[in-house]
Amino acid sequence: MTELTKTLELKLVKPNAHKRRKLRETREAYQQALHDAFDAQCTTQTEANNVVVNYDLSGYAKNALKKYVPQLTTTYNAGELHDDHPVRFTNEGLRLDHKPKNAIEWYVKIPHHEDYHLWMPAQPNPEQRDWLEALNAGDATMGESRLFERDGTWYLHVTVTRDVEDGSEASAEERTPIGVDIGEASLVTVCHRDRHGSPTAPELWTDEGKTVRRLRKTYFTATRRLQTRGSERIAESFGDDLWDQIDDVFHRVTRKVVEYAESVENPVLVLEDLTYIRESMDYGEYMNRRLHGWGFAKLHAQIRYKAVEKGIPVETVNPRNTSKDCHACGEVGYRPRQATFKCTNDACWMGEYQADVNGAVNIADRYLSGESRFREHENDDDSAEDGGRLTAPQDSQADATKQETLGTYAS
Repeated sequence: MTELTKTLELKLVKPNAHKRRKLRETREAYQQALHDAFDAQCTTQTEANNVVVNYDLSGYAKNALKKYVPQLTTTYNAGELHDDHPVRFTNEGLRLDHKPKNAIEWYVKIPHHEDYHLWMPAQPNPEQRDWLEALNAGDATMGESRLFERDGTWYLHVTVTRDVEDGSEASAEERTPIGVDIGEASLVTVCHRDRHGSPTAPELWTDEGKTVRRLRKTYFTATRRLQTRGSERIAESFGDDLWDQIDDVFHRVTRKVVEYAESVENPVLVLEDLTYIRESMDYGEYMNRRLHGWGFAKLHAQIRYKAVEKGIPVETVNPRNTSKDCHACGEVGYRPRQATFKCTNDACWMGEYQADVNGAVNIADRYLSGESRFREHENDDDSAEDGGRLTAPQDSQADATKQETLGTYAS
């Protein structure tokens, strides 16, 4: 069994005027409490509690704030808050009710004040129905939930964790490791060795990398110009549309990665460990900012949960020198161009090679050498997921945040 965490989306079905007013009251009180606690630079839950306790919010929202604000100030190093932010509730806050005979089957209880809650009809993503039923039956556990409004429609994102059956009983030695290299030139590159040990069937998503780079550049250029003109709301709406487009690219590519793995006998997808990636980035302030914001966390999370749903195991390895070593002889080489790796060993047969494929093979080889180590990341993400939306448009934290605010089905 493998433990899998996924974000479910529920669209609240046309609340009446009274309930819309109550939802907005909750959002406004939450925003004010969040800003006041952040401005007070609360670094502990006790300090945050002293601020948020006075607001007309449910205890579930207050408890979420008490945990979150210290993370912003001490872990995420957020410089400023985004104007609008989802209302967070701790895992005890929501309740589900299933009425299968009704036209609208699902209802959710949303905390409003300490002694007042709102029951709302909700429409889930049809592809996530089995997850919702597992949660309702007690076969999955609920994590934090987030409430937000987009284009006049209210949504809930609920974090759910459940056990998923492993798809194969193959031992680690019997598996075929597929290296997954995430980068800027090619958004994702995958490759594995055949039974003779030769790198085979590489796939590169280079065009998608170009698309994401173009969208990111457009986002940061345009939104900063709009913000300098005082057009905050226009900048926010424009940015949301671009992040939706980036997220669509991410989902399309990660699905293809898993399909590639399904075509290989006894596959295991091998990713670079995010912790080591973060620790090893030291390319100067500009490049560090670009690389930290590239979306490693989100791509990792999407590959992981899509793979686990298909019964494909995922492992992580230390990424040290995977882009610098020659996969053929192990000597340190260099990149004369972004997409080209050149081996410095005159005795090596390889000479020049596609750089991202070389990196993917090295990542796969780390698994074969026994360096694989599975890391349990809470919610299969890292700090960028939770902290980034509040500091946009800083691209050091903005990429992995759209799942908080998507108005389309999250998967």
